[in-house]
Amino acid sequence: MTMSEYVGFDVSKEEMSFCVKDASGSVLAQGKAATDPEALFSVVSTHCRDVRRVVLETGTLSGWLCRGLRELGVIDARQAHAVTCLQHHKTDAHDAALLADISRTGFCRPVSVKSASAQADQVLPKARAHLVRQKQDMQNTIRGLLGSMGVRLAKGSGRFSDRVREALDAQPELRAAVEPLLSSLASVRTVLRRADAAVAVRAKEEDARRLLMTAPGVGPVTALAFASAVRMPERFAKSRAVGAYVGLASRRWQSGEVDHSGRISRQGDAMLRSLLYECASCLLTRVRRAHPLKNRARRVKKRTSHKKACVALARRMAVILHRMMVTGEAFRWPEARPAAA
Repeated sequence: MTMSEYVGFDVSKEEMSFCVKDASGSVLAQGKAATDPEALFSVVSTHCRDVRRVVLETGTLSGWLCRGLRELGVIDARQAHAVTCLQHHKTDAHDAALLADISRTGFCRPVSVKSASAQADQVLPKARAHLVRQKQDMQNTIRGLLGSMGVRLAKGSGRFSDRVREALDAQPELRAAVEPLLSSLASVRTVLRRADAAVAVRAKEEDARRLLMTAPGVGPVTALAFASAVRMPERFAKSRAVGAYVGLASRRWQSGEVDHSGRISRQGDAMLRSLLYECASCLLTRVRRAHPLKNRARRVKKRTSHKKACVALARRMAVILHRMMVTGEAFRWPEARPAAA
């Protein structure tokens, strides 16, 4: 009679703790191994004969480890964290034992693991977002240094370096501090233009990404980030589930007679959520063509605020973009009505 084994891994950068349990919860093996797919496979093959489930938390290395061992199951880190916080003494060995219990009882929500190509597509927009933050930080630093000396620059980033150098001509004593920052800012802008060009090329490589860019406000960065995050649109039973997946759905608290909805959950990909918010703001403020989505968002803005209207519109945009990937149809604008005689 074969014995079923359940394995839990607590992964860190250098080494991981593992625990193997049987169906009754008895510990069969426990120890540490190097954080590597080969070491993980060696642990499973050495201590298990009929492994049923292998569990570890989501993290930076989870995708790499999962692709190295296809039988691996990855569970939501928030769910695992809620369980591991109940223990009095938190150690890597205890965490691995709890993950093995989660694997044994099946009290886990599996997470879809990205392929290597999808993860590579997601790395490029994230690197670009880091460059954008660096550019903004340098500009704000220069504004702060000049502002402390009474030099106020106009709002906006157009002709920023030229306006800064004009201010330095009036106060040359600041040149030694500001000129190195301007040189670094120029370098970041050059690298950022290269990143934009790379994103534009990558976004046009697949039909689904080009299809997403037919929606108003959706450019190459948003199309690439959304396609790499959703990957297989058929894994969502309903398109409206994408809003919750991105973290744009409202939280709900219900207990007894209390039942109210709160702010959005902010779970999932923060960069994609920010990009969808920018698309919604662009559609609401810059796109002049009429659309029912804009009318609905304007009604929300009238009774609440601009930010809440953009969040509601971003959630709706996520649903529409997913539906476009499922059906293969481009974004549809309402037909123009003939003018009255």
